[in-house]
Parts: sequence; C-alpha cells; structure tokens
Amino acid sequence: MKLQFEKIEPEAGSSFRVMHHTEAETCRVYWHYHPEYEIVFIPSGDGQRRVGTNVSRYEAGELIFIGPNLPHLNFSYGKEGQYEEIVVQMRADFLGDTFLQKPELSLVRRLFERAHRGLAFGAGTKQRVGPWLAQLPAQPPFERMLMLLRVLQQLADAPDAEPLHADGIQFDLNPKEQERISRVCRYVEQHYAQAIDVRAVADLSSLTVPAFCRYFKRMTNLTFTDFVNEYRVNQARRLLQSSRTVADVGFAVGFNNLSHFNKTFRVVTGQTPSAYRKALVG
Repeated sequence: MKLQFEKIEPEAGSSFRVMHHTEAETCRVYWHYHPEYEIVFIPSGDGQRRVGTNVSRYEAGELIFIGPNLPHLNFSYGKEGQYEEIVVQMRADFLGDTFLQKPELSLVRRLFERAHRGLAFGAGTKQRVGPWLAQLPAQPPFERMLMLLRVLQQLADAPDAEPLHADGIQFDLNPKEQERISRVCRYVEQHYAQAIDVRAVADLSSLTVPAFCRYFKRMTNLTFTDFVNEYRVNQARRLLQSSRTVADVGFAVGFNNLSHFNKTFRVVTGQTPSAYRKALVG
C-alpha cells in the first residue's frame, strides 16, 4: 500500500480541525501521514489498527492519539455498514509557539512527546473522554477549544495509555519529496486567489506537467485541480462568516464565476454557499 501525504486545513473559525464521520471510507487517503497530531475516537465496534510498525485490531471502540508524520491506516479501511468516528487534528503550535511551554501544561507537553509512538487508551479513559469528544462537532469555537484542552489533560494523565509504534524506528518519508510537496502547498496558499497555471507549479517541482500531475495524484490521492478547489472552498468557508456577498467571496478565493463557485462548494461540502451561511447563524 502506497504511503500518501495528507494536506490538512483547520476549519473555518478554528485553529484545529474536528470531523464527525458517520459512514465508512469517508476519507480518501488510506495509508498516510501528515504533520498534525490526531485524536481518533470510535465509540463502538472493532476493526483494523495499523499505526507505524504496529498491526493489530481494536475492540469495543477506539481512542488513540497519533503524533506528527507517523504513518497510519484510515480506521474505517475495509469497514462496511454502520460506522462512527470523531477525529481531531491539530498542530503542536495550534495555540501559539510557546503554548506547550506553559508550566500548567507540563503533562500535556509530555503527552505530545509520547504521541510520536502512537498511544491507544483503555476502556476507562474511553469512558471518561469519549462523551467530551462526542460533543466537539456541535460546539461553538470557544467552548470547543476549552473542551479540547480538557480532553488533552485527561489523556495526559491517563494510566491506561499503551504505546503502539516501536521506539526508535523511523519511516523513510523522503525529505526531498516532503519538501517538494510542501513547496506546492505553499504556492497554493499564496496564490489561490489568482488563476493558478499548473505549468508554473510543475516548474516549481522540476517536473513536466504530465509527470507533475501523476506525482501529485500519487502523493495526495487528489488531482491538483481538486486540491486547489478544496483549498479555495476552505478559505471561502471562513469568509462566509463575514457580511460579504456570496459572489464576492467566490471571486475573492479565486473562482471566476458564481456558478462555478456554487457547484464546487457543493461538491466539497454537500451544501451551497448560501445554505452553509444560513447554517452558521442557526
């Protein structure tokens, strides 16, 4: 199974990302890695667990904390039928460069260090922390942040954390390839509001256009066009919280007409921009 890079964007109005999956195979990236830390909570059921060098099964649900760039398998891989999963993804500095250096967060800092091996938690911690994680998707941003800090403190103090990945073993993530994909991501971040010429991005990667398109699909499991559109939609979700018109938001994030913006936004989010904005205000 090919190891893929996953590009993660915090959601609108938040410094981290929360996802609530109610169907299996909702994630298009399978055996993958990313620079963000990740909490995965599966309320019930069993399935395959593959984190770093560890290959095992989870039973009666799952609660796991995975460190940055630690390859892992999508937990719904191979699942069919009823499935539920809550995922939280964050950078180490999601609350600032010195966030983890605060003396009150010494245990949390140690938790983040231990997460580089992947931590699976026992039934006791799942019972305590699971209901809090279940509340996150529906909470307003400030309450969600406070709840996440509460979750991290409980995980840091949990007596039933089991490391998964073999200590000292590192995967060859190919620094050259990581830097190449990072250059592409930075270019999109800086130019998404303009028309992006794939030839310029291919030149940035020292590849021909056909070779770049094959490379990008192999690394991310997305076409470059789909990646750019998803990035633009994520930026639009932020701007839709302002008083700007839907058309203005679409043009501001790089769509050249309102119809294309509406169609792409719906493909990515399942809603039109107008419906998304209405849902924000209840």
